[in-house]
Amino acid sequence: MSGDRTGPDLKKELRLYGLTMIAIGSCIGSGIFLTPSQIAGHLEAPLMILVVWAVGGIITLTGALTFAELGGLFPQAGGVYVYLRQAYGDLFGFLYGWAYLIVITSGANAALSIATATYLGYIFHLSAAGIKLAAVVFLFVVTGINILRVKAAEVFTNVFTGLKLLGIFAVIGVGLFWGKININFGAAFQGKEGGSLAGVFGIALIGVLWSYGGWQHASFVAGEARNAQRTIPRAMVLGALVVAVVYLLTNLAYLRLLPVDVLAASDSLAADAVSTIVPFGGVLVALIIAVSCFGTLGIYTLSAPRIYYAMAQDGLFFPTLARVHPRFRTPVYAILVQSIWAVFLLLFWGTFEDLITYVVFTDWIFFGLTAASIFIFRRRLKNKPRPYKTPGYPFVPFIFISITFLFVANALIEKPKHAWAGLILMVAALPFYVFFKRKKSSRE
Repeated sequence: MSGDRTGPDLKKELRLYGLTMIAIGSCIGSGIFLTPSQIAGHLEAPLMILVVWAVGGIITLTGALTFAELGGLFPQAGGVYVYLRQAYGDLFGFLYGWAYLIVITSGANAALSIATATYLGYIFHLSAAGIKLAAVVFLFVVTGINILRVKAAEVFTNVFTGLKLLGIFAVIGVGLFWGKININFGAAFQGKEGGSLAGVFGIALIGVLWSYGGWQHASFVAGEARNAQRTIPRAMVLGALVVAVVYLLTNLAYLRLLPVDVLAASDSLAADAVSTIVPFGGVLVALIIAVSCFGTLGIYTLSAPRIYYAMAQDGLFFPTLARVHPRFRTPVYAILVQSIWAVFLLLFWGTFEDLITYVVFTDWIFFGLTAASIFIFRRRLKNKPRPYKTPGYPFVPFIFISITFLFVANALIEKPKHAWAGLILMVAALPFYVFFKRKKSSRE
């Protein structure tokens, strides 16, 4: 017996629309309101700014198309964790889940709750202590919603992802229809300090790909999806497409509202852009970002605990995390552990945002390994029915894997401290892996 398989199963209530909203909402947080100013600072030419966001969208789509086949092959809770474990063994699955619990999702949730409270504090004039208290309350609210029932979490996701899209479309509408700047698409690229186009483009792409990340979260909840073999692949691909279009239109709107040099220097880009047309633009954008961050916080609280649940089911984590609430049919302990750890990071660890940066490097290694597993499964499971096949195979996954390799190599060169810290975090997980592996072997 692996893990704790007693008790009720997860309830299958998620449909295609809700899964697609999870994919979209996981991508769109605060990044699109902040990252474009950094990108503009690197590239300067409007055409190149739009090109790098388009390239990011194409890369994201190749990843989603590749992961979609894997989602059809393995429609179980845990998503990417399951693909890695099936392809490479328990160790790689465990390391992925470890990174998500210890830093990636818990740290992101801490940051998202603080961001939500900070932007609401801009409107309601909260003190520093008030912002921290509000952040903890927001964490507990989304935790309670996600414990109650997966259908409640789906409704929450649909409502808040819809609200954030409405807010972003409002920004897009203001820029495209009332923006007064005629964009000079013929402006020449001026490399910062003589930097080459390829080098500067690569650095800008880091921020772009970070903003696109999240569509794979739809795979984590496959165990609660109806007709998961079909809905999970479609949700990831649809989510990636919608986000790419939204990001391109948003950047086009920014360029219609602010000159590139002002855009690049702005610390509150969306507010500065909308305020050029709407007098209360700052308050409006603060509300939009707060809603966006709160919605993403709820989605991460829904999706990532299914990884720890799957790990415990496989005997690779604490057995308690595999338990499902008898009434609500949700992985209650997996949700609670993640949220409690996020509160700890929020209250006692002031550098958790740096830790997220450290693990981005490791996260993209797992992206590459996951995409490469499609070649393994095409050979190993060649006779297994595939409800969805990656179009353009093997070129589509090869493009994504190649870009991932370049991304990881660039991070190792440009940010060696962050990269090595991410690797050290993985090494620190090994004693825990050995402990759980031995317990699993003794039970078997």
